[in-house]
Amino acid sequence: MNASANHYDLVVIGTGTAAGAAAVRCRSAGWRVAMIDSRPFGGTCALRGCDPKKVLLAAAEAVDAAARLAAKGVVRAPPQIDWPALMRFKRSFTDPVPESRRRKYAELGIDAREGRARLAGRAAVTVNGATLHTRHILIASGAEPVPLPIEGAELLATSDDFLSLERLPRRIGLVGGGYIAFEFAHIAARAGAQVTMFQRGEQALPQFDPALVDALIMHSRRLGIDVRLGCEVGALRKGRDGVVMQVRHGDEALEATVDLAVHAAGRRPAVEALDLEAGGVAHHGAALRLNEFLQSESNPAVYAAGDAAATRLPLTPVASLEGETVAANLLEGNRHRVDYRGIPSVVFTLPPLARVGLSAAEAAAAGLDVETRHALVPDWYTARRVNEPCYGYRTLVERGSGRLLGAHLVGPDAAETINLFALAIRHGLTAGDLKSSLTSYPTAASDIGAMLP
Repeated sequence: MNASANHYDLVVIGTGTAAGAAAVRCRSAGWRVAMIDSRPFGGTCALRGCDPKKVLLAAAEAVDAAARLAAKGVVRAPPQIDWPALMRFKRSFTDPVPESRRRKYAELGIDAREGRARLAGRAAVTVNGATLHTRHILIASGAEPVPLPIEGAELLATSDDFLSLERLPRRIGLVGGGYIAFEFAHIAARAGAQVTMFQRGEQALPQFDPALVDALIMHSRRLGIDVRLGCEVGALRKGRDGVVMQVRHGDEALEATVDLAVHAAGRRPAVEALDLEAGGVAHHGAALRLNEFLQSESNPAVYAAGDAAATRLPLTPVASLEGETVAANLLEGNRHRVDYRGIPSVVFTLPPLARVGLSAAEAAAAGLDVETRHALVPDWYTARRVNEPCYGYRTLVERGSGRLLGAHLVGPDAAETINLFALAIRHGLTAGDLKSSLTSYPTAASDIGAMLP
């Protein structure tokens, strides 16, 4: 390959959602683009995150529905999850992705390379011994598990490992109390595993409404998930009968033996291996220092997007939005800022927990005059018809303007209903606008009017 072959307008590190959005748009504008990934092409969401997780969740939903309705007219033997068969079904989604992405990039004329990327200057990247010179670099390398200061941490499985299990262990211990922990706990419990969650703090899922989180925790415990708050895992060791988790709860020392211990205590930008210093990219630990245009504060040739940028919630729609925004700034100059209003976030438990907009605490901190409506409503038709005991909401509306500021849901179809609240917040609609809208009935969305002041 001659020297000019290694000169590009844009080199993208990563092949996930943010990377793909930026690369395709810049290539469509006639730019010469290269993409580099040390892992199979496709990124976290398509291969190791949201997509495969929801395939597993579909089976858990079927088991959950049958269990809830067992006393309400569903009399056949309860269904069970065949884990190996379910994993084969999951792989029918994930296995084709890398080759599909490779073929797509080839058709577009994007130079996609496998290997570990490292910055080799302010406008250069090395991969597999070759140096790629470029006008711009986009860091979209995703996220990785946060290193835990736990003796024996090498015994922890990752979320990637869990989503690739050929057989589900009987006893599972989850370190953490966030999205990953709750979602895996609900899937594994419905597949027949004994699940224990160890959350270091007294509050799980701190990004969500505390009252609704408490309702979800109570419901999780009713399902047989042992949720332990204020419990810090200090060490892991191999025992005769599995992995021994040494846990401290206040002054009390505890031990739990499991067949599989899983790291579910958070993720950080996967940038440590990029040699940021060589590229003149300022950072604080794993956090890149970026300006409002997602551009490096210290090296204007470098941008970041998606989980690697760590700007807001690590969500696929956010990654796509940031990738598109970076591409627009590259092509048109720094004129575009990401609009983060009205981005919903969901914990895919059974039932799901969802939020969009401000929390009550955030609204109070901002000094907003807010009218709040909150209730647990398992007696509403939406919950009763599926015998779901966990259903509740909180909404926040600005006094005077009537502007919807936040919505929080737990219960049936919350993952879908929250999108209507998100639409309202993103486009500045009022509570009156939502209440005057007509919805199909009876649906979960038809409850929205009763949730608003």
